[in-house]
Amino acid sequence: MHSISFALDNLKSISNYFPFSLIMAPSLHPSVDSGIQKGDAHKAGGKLYCHCPNNKVEVTLGSNVAHNHACGCSKCWKPSGALFSVVGVLPADQVNVTANANKIHIVDEAAAIQRNACKECGVHMYGRIVNDHPFKGLDFVHTELSDSKGWQEPQFAAFVSSIIEQGFHPKGMDAVRQKFKKEGLESYDVLSPALMDLIATYTAQKSGKLSSKL
Repeated sequence: MHSISFALDNLKSISNYFPFSLIMAPSLHPSVDSGIQKGDAHKAGGKLYCHCPNNKVEVTLGSNVAHNHACGCSKCWKPSGALFSVVGVLPADQVNVTANANKIHIVDEAAAIQRNACKECGVHMYGRIVNDHPFKGLDFVHTELSDSKGWQEPQFAAFVSSIIEQGFHPKGMDAVRQKFKKEGLESYDVLSPALMDLIATYTAQKSGKLSSKL
């Protein structure tokens, strides 16, 4: 009985620092949890499918993605039970709906990224920017919706602290970041430095602080 009591006291002590949900190892994202698989730099694209059992929305991608990353924001689509989405970008002209386009709707037309989702299953098939924006011309996609392998693996984790705003206990954040680090991913509370530099360059060019021809 003494050993059981000690174990329970020890669990209570641990939970003072980490919420029970973290002790139970919540999923960051399936592509991160089980170890990141290296992608194929020569992959030329493929198809994405929604989760409907039939009459699936099909989106054809004409190239691999870039800047693939785990994202903790509240807007991106996440698989059930995951704290993060994994989303990458590619040129918008390389993204085409090739089956059941009538099932597509825009989740929020006022958002900077207009996420085009299946009306029935809710899966986000692609996000497109239509207004003036540093990333206009790039579409955002979730390559886990593909039935083929070789897509670029996650490169970093962005908007990590945003999961707190969605109800994740702040005491668990160190463990989340450590888990990303263990998988070789840097954690940021915005985007990666390269993407933040791109945004800042765009802003400086728009304001005339930098030449439009760098």
